[in-house]
Amino acid sequence: MKIGILTSGGDCPGLNAVIRAIVRKGIQLGYECTGILNGWKGIFDEHYLPLGNKEVSGIINRGGTILGTSRFSPFEVANGRDFLLEKIECAGFNAIIAIGGEGSMHIAQLASEAGINIIGVPKTIDNDIYGTDYTFGFDTAVSIATEAIDRLHTTAESHHRVMVLEVMGRHAGWIALYSGVAGGADVVLIPEFPEKIDEVVKVIKSRSKRGKLFSIIVVAEGATYIEDEIKTFAFNKKEFEKLDDFGRVRLGGIGSLLAEEIERRSGFETRATILGYVQRGGVPTAFDRMLGTRYGVYAMEMNHEKKFGRMAALRGEIITDISIKEAISKLKTVDKNTYDVAKVFFS
Repeated sequence: MKIGILTSGGDCPGLNAVIRAIVRKGIQLGYECTGILNGWKGIFDEHYLPLGNKEVSGIINRGGTILGTSRFSPFEVANGRDFLLEKIECAGFNAIIAIGGEGSMHIAQLASEAGINIIGVPKTIDNDIYGTDYTFGFDTAVSIATEAIDRLHTTAESHHRVMVLEVMGRHAGWIALYSGVAGGADVVLIPEFPEKIDEVVKVIKSRSKRGKLFSIIVVAEGATYIEDEIKTFAFNKKEFEKLDDFGRVRLGGIGSLLAEEIERRSGFETRATILGYVQRGGVPTAFDRMLGTRYGVYAMEMNHEKKFGRMAALRGEIITDISIKEAISKLKTVDKNTYDVAKVFFS
């Protein structure tokens, strides 16, 4: 039985741990494993890499993905569905294990509906895939963001500045919330619970009255409600929006806008740092290596049991599986109880 393995969407720490685990478990069960290069596009281009012990040796600690990735969707091109089925049959794949985020799982569902034997593995630093407690890559991203906050504290305190740190998080503020609380931020701004800029300024001024002449603000890139509040935002943002290959607006830059507005309203010198792709790069944490390994082993066990059209998921301490259709039914966003924990420190 020939199994195709692909990584789709943005790169993420822990991908190679998953690939390694799939291949090692596959060899144990007697399967032939083949890497599909550069996501779903690799099937169209017939770019494949046979995977064995040699190819996956020593990759568990490596960031990124040895298979490459893309945001290509075969269902967004003319006759893409039929071409995909033809290419899969020609390659001799009996099943495909797709490792990807929310957008990639939508593609996996369409592939499943087209009759392809698909198994999904959830991957995103945003931790926003429904049905699983954690996605691998999230812990690494939070650790990197928390370290950045720790470093910003020293320069903020030394120069008596307000420091704004922008982190990733399109629709869900998990990275901002976790790193903000762990790093001792004074305000955390996320897409799910809009806060007025004047409320942020109140926190800064309140700290100043207590002798705290610096503040740390963490903002998720998806907190675009800030743009609507800034009255001096003179240009039409629609003219500047760029889309990625999944048709989503490319985000980034909200931190700089917020910093300018905080300085204007508060009078405190304010600087912005945009963490950007640093969050997705580098070596994965031990937690993400282990979680990725568990996902990979379980994905191959799912294949062995013919649990197609389903996605591996972490529930408590157990790796189980849910339908891909359920996983894409909605996003997993920050709940009010969790957000209220962070708000305790907005004072």
